[in-house]
Amino acid sequence: INVKYLNVFDAKWLSAEVGQEIMKWNGWGYSDTKFLFNKKGQAEFTGKRYKLSGMIMPALKDWLEDTFGTNLQHKSPATPILTSSAVQPPTLNEAFVEELKSTGIPFSHDAEDRVFRAHGHCLHEIFALREGKVGRVPDLVVWPNCHNDVVRIVELACKHNVCLIPYGGGTSVSSGLECPPEETRSIVSLDTSQMSRILWIDEKNLTAHMEAGIVGQDLERLLNESGYCTGHEPDSMEFSSLGGWVATRASGMKKNIYGNIEDLVIRVKMVTPQGVIEKSCLGPRMSTGPDIHHFIMGSEGTLGVVTEVTMKIRPMPEYQKYGSVVFPNFEQGVACLREVAKQRCAPASIRLMDNEQFKFGHALKPQVSSMFTSFLDGLKTFYITKFKGFDPNCLCVATLLFEGHREKVLQHEKQVYDIAAQFGGLAAGEDNGQRGYMLTFVIAYLRDLGMDYYVIGESFETSVPWDRVLDICRNVKLRIIQECKDKGVQFQPLASCRATQTYDSGACVYFYFAFNYRGLSDPVHVFEEVEHAAREEILANGGSLSHHHGVGKLRKEWMREAVSNVGMGMLKSVKDYVDPNNIFGNRNLL
Repeated sequence: INVKYLNVFDAKWLSAEVGQEIMKWNGWGYSDTKFLFNKKGQAEFTGKRYKLSGMIMPALKDWLEDTFGTNLQHKSPATPILTSSAVQPPTLNEAFVEELKSTGIPFSHDAEDRVFRAHGHCLHEIFALREGKVGRVPDLVVWPNCHNDVVRIVELACKHNVCLIPYGGGTSVSSGLECPPEETRSIVSLDTSQMSRILWIDEKNLTAHMEAGIVGQDLERLLNESGYCTGHEPDSMEFSSLGGWVATRASGMKKNIYGNIEDLVIRVKMVTPQGVIEKSCLGPRMSTGPDIHHFIMGSEGTLGVVTEVTMKIRPMPEYQKYGSVVFPNFEQGVACLREVAKQRCAPASIRLMDNEQFKFGHALKPQVSSMFTSFLDGLKTFYITKFKGFDPNCLCVATLLFEGHREKVLQHEKQVYDIAAQFGGLAAGEDNGQRGYMLTFVIAYLRDLGMDYYVIGESFETSVPWDRVLDICRNVKLRIIQECKDKGVQFQPLASCRATQTYDSGACVYFYFAFNYRGLSDPVHVFEEVEHAAREEILANGGSLSHHHGVGKLRKEWMREAVSNVGMGMLKSVKDYVDPNNIFGNRNLL
């Protein structure tokens, strides 16, 4: 028998109990983990969950003060606890609630449960919560335990005309989870977190069948225990769910080897108001008309709830090696990435940071315990900036991750470093590469620290053809700086970027921007105007509306421009057929 039945592989009962008990209600991540300045004025990262936890970062204070003009004396602390009086009482559909009781499916209308599921992680959402301001929230939260529970909930919602908003890991950065303020019906948050089992692993076909509520870190850990992985590692993988990946067409940092979510998915089961949609067989490819999976992937909770997913899996790589390359400037770095893509020899992950990001990464360097390491670091910096003539205000760094059989990894590594050398790239060691990837999961915590000192920031992404990469990076950063100046921001903003994914015909580019908002009467409004202008600039420079974050409500004003009038008509006609009464009424996309 080639199928392992693994009902015991249930993430609910495992150590990474990702739930509201251990998560912040008004910030990113775990409650016990944050950046703070200690009594000596040094930055430290609390908790025990990450490699950086418990460490001091001596350079972060100066970087924050020099970059943003912040002053540690001027604090803007968050509201520590949620007061129930700030939350509107629930509007319950009594007939729906009565029938729901008879099913035995758990539900709650507790204020804290409702607020926790009313938002993702856009700046405006978190800023409001930090001030204790709560807008429209779900009236009820329901926790199905399996596919059949979801079928029952959707049937009841259709019968009683209740609005459903699916909730996975809550990491949306597109306003996808916000309740539409104009919605007059009772809103129910359908939380899939209890649907977190791996139902089977098929070792002959290298596939696994999972419930959609499982979060990335649990999925990988459970598969690893059997010697497998999916290789799908988005930056949010600690908290984001499999169903969320499918619903937003997610991408992981190791897609060069494993593919994006659309390459990994074999079959999806989704419950809609018209019934259950799923393919009849597990064949690797079909020519059966337009692929129905492409109506489901990217549907962002507007058509139904993804309940189960069959995915490709791979044996865990036997060898993993990090690396990094320093380039004299961003242009040379991009040219190198282009050549790597052209030769189709990209490692599992290759990311290129601009100079601002490089300095930012440097500010997060933990305190060195030994003099010797400190001396070596100084020697390396001296060699790059003096001996090689690299300007510290221009140089940029690529971080690399190789995976696979040891011999192949070492050959692959040599090939990539040889290409880098053609573009003036210098190997900068494994440690810098490893630190770069370690920071991936830590960077999101920095926004909360910034907000403690009047700094607001956001990251957003796009995909763009190779011949526009340099233009888009330069123009969007300049536009952000100009818009901040025009809108009365009194301090120079941070505007930086990095190329995070490479393709045959283009790349994914991330932008990061932040500014000190002291002196602004409505900082969130200014922030949103700047972000809006940046997206306009991206589109004007040939970039996409989104590479993997999705559209939600934040970017839907540009959807028609992105997919054409006829394209919008097609999407609307699917919505009208599958969900004629708008039961899945989060109002994303359309």
